[in-house]
Amino acid sequence: MDHSIPIVSALDDIYADNLLQHGARYQALTEAFIKVYGAMPDFIARAPGRVNIIGEHIDYCGFPVFPMAIVPDCLIAVKAVGGSSVKLSNVNAKFPTRQFDYQPGSIAEIDESTHDWVNYFKCGYKGALEAIADTASPVGMQCLMDGSVPISVGLSSSSAFVCCAVMATMRANDRLLSQERVVETSVASERYIGTNGGGMDQTTSIMSQSQSAAFIEFSPMLRVTPVRFPSTTPPIAFVIANTMVESDKAVTAPTNYNLRVVETRIGALMLAKHLNILEHSACANADPLTFKTVMDEFFASSYPSDCDSPVLKWTKRLAVMLEQAGAFFTTHPQGFTLGDCAGYLGISASDLAGLVHTDRYPIQADRFKLLQRAQHAFSEALRVVKFRQVCESGDTSDKCFVALGDLMNESQDSCRDLFECSCPELDEICDIARKAGSLGSRLTGAGWGGCSVHLVRQDGCDNFIAALKQDYYLKRFPQLSDEDLKHVVFATSPSSGAAIYAFD
Repeated sequence: MDHSIPIVSALDDIYADNLLQHGARYQALTEAFIKVYGAMPDFIARAPGRVNIIGEHIDYCGFPVFPMAIVPDCLIAVKAVGGSSVKLSNVNAKFPTRQFDYQPGSIAEIDESTHDWVNYFKCGYKGALEAIADTASPVGMQCLMDGSVPISVGLSSSSAFVCCAVMATMRANDRLLSQERVVETSVASERYIGTNGGGMDQTTSIMSQSQSAAFIEFSPMLRVTPVRFPSTTPPIAFVIANTMVESDKAVTAPTNYNLRVVETRIGALMLAKHLNILEHSACANADPLTFKTVMDEFFASSYPSDCDSPVLKWTKRLAVMLEQAGAFFTTHPQGFTLGDCAGYLGISASDLAGLVHTDRYPIQADRFKLLQRAQHAFSEALRVVKFRQVCESGDTSDKCFVALGDLMNESQDSCRDLFECSCPELDEICDIARKAGSLGSRLTGAGWGGCSVHLVRQDGCDNFIAALKQDYYLKRFPQLSDEDLKHVVFATSPSSGAAIYAFD
């Protein structure tokens, strides 16, 4: 069943607390809009950032993830006007005002070689108009953005922006679609800027529920299950700590993010051939083929009567796939060349490039570390399933803290050693955090910098944050003020998903 994007007129339908602070921000955005455009906005589109608690780099492998929306968000105040010109301003003077016109045929020209902030809005604008199939006469739009999600730190600021632009464009044209369609549109839209993502960021931003994390499944269809954290004493708390190392996915994609996507997809093709299922229709017709599809088809063929409970089914299957992948890929522990991969598959290098879409998402690599990437993908998916299992077990003892923390620590080890998406600063801040009382610490987001997330007891949260400030930030960034640090290291709780704030 499809669900509508909430349209609200009260901020307590969006935020659980600090309503005065949020009200002041919305009022300031409205007044700034009037100052820029001389009229009231029609509405404000809101899409939050997210923190991934566990399940890194496996959404595009088809496996479930366990993120939650956070309070920092992207707001875009919008007024529909005559004509078909779009003007976009930002309350942050760092981002200059941009204007573009609707282009029949292409809708909006997006230059991927120019890293301009307006490109993210254009992605959402283009995708939204394609989705509503009404590109003959879109309205003009006056827009003013206010973003509070830190940029390029792994909290999904870019995806929140694209999601917000999709909703803003749809709403301005009186065609706001369901949450599921907005997610689908936002995922497709972000690819216009060259980011080959899997859908976790957009799904979390759009479909999250207040006070709950989200267990998100992508295959065989999108399904979001709200999961509450255990009611422990003291309560569980999560602290986000920014390493201050920026990692722009759009800039580093060829050697980092998009390369990892390609490695997992080449790995899926080769593993499917090794298991003698590549020619099965489920694999042959998949575009792209993912590790999850390979696993499902292997078990459909080999274990057709598999009727275990969902959790037992996940754990059994993932354990077998870990063994299969390890035995197969271990022949090349240092990695496969493109020629190795194409030769094994019996196709040309150019045909293989087409299958994994490096024509659209260029990469730079001499070797593909398929053993390490497969081991991470299958083991990380297993950790996600176990994390949910602990949350829903009813256990509120100290063992619950330890079990969840151990899974997060194992995830960080895998991200560092197998997927190679950590960095020295992330490793350092996780080490400091564990010594300061964190039960589980790991990178969050794409990695290679950005933010870390830490599981702590709520009654020790203030002391924990103070320790990070003293042992990491004061030593590395002594110039940061106390006010700066409030936005760099902070406790967070699950937020609600996207909404349209309509003026009465």
